[in-house]
Amino acid sequence: MKQMNVALALGLGVAGVSAMPGIAAELEELQEQGFARIAIANEPPWTMVTTGGEVSGAAPDLARAVLNRMGVEEVVASVSEYGAMIPGVQARRFDMVAAGLFIKPERCEAVLFSEPDLCDAESFMILAGNPMGLQSFADVASSGARIGVVGGGGTEEKLAIEAGVDRANIVVVPDPQSGDNLLQDGRIDVYALPVLSISDLLQKADDPSLAMFAPVENTPIFCAGVAFRKQDGALRDAYDVALAEMKASGVFAAIIEPYGYSADAAMQQTRENLCGGEN
Repeated sequence: MKQMNVALALGLGVAGVSAMPGIAAELEELQEQGFARIAIANEPPWTMVTTGGEVSGAAPDLARAVLNRMGVEEVVASVSEYGAMIPGVQARRFDMVAAGLFIKPERCEAVLFSEPDLCDAESFMILAGNPMGLQSFADVASSGARIGVVGGGGTEEKLAIEAGVDRANIVVVPDPQSGDNLLQDGRIDVYALPVLSISDLLQKADDPSLAMFAPVENTPIFCAGVAFRKQDGALRDAYDVALAEMKASGVFAAIIEPYGYSADAAMQQTRENLCGGEN
């Protein structure tokens, strides 16, 4: 029965799957164990874990739906720092990363990405009124402001370094939820994360002394995808087929748009462009 699910996911008959042994073998391994191991970051609305241990968020919800279409019943998630996700999937501690990991050329050299799924812009959490006038990472550098970033070599940390922010003024926070506390306590002047992440934190904090500036000037729109080992090209390709079918049918939009993401934004981007020509 599971073999038939693979055929349906790929738009092929059973004979077609048999003619593609790489795809069949990689999918069968996941199907037989009944789940795929995914890395997440617990950064709502991208990924989240409830107090009861339930995994949700746009990235794992979408990955679960795509994998279901491929005949894989469930996902088992492990919370990881962003910097540990790629080494983790390379070492087979995870089958894939479904955490809102942005597709970037240097990452495309280390892993294979699916086609884009979740897109967002950069933002700053600041004190209401933006007293330091921070509108760009260059402003942070020139003002000497202390900026909070999520650790593990995340996008915001790299943008800050590239803009010339003194490393002594870059405060690495242990998890996304800690930044607003540091800002409220005056231990940082600004906290950088994608728009949807900051929006979620502000909603939960319900503190009128905090505000958001977005989009951060001179930063691109970023798009994420699911990351696979370089050796798992057949599995990535099968994932792409199922994802494309969901984009075309409207199921993709139905999953991600309630979390605030734009399906159109993701469908206007391609892995090839985001990887700089790499696949």
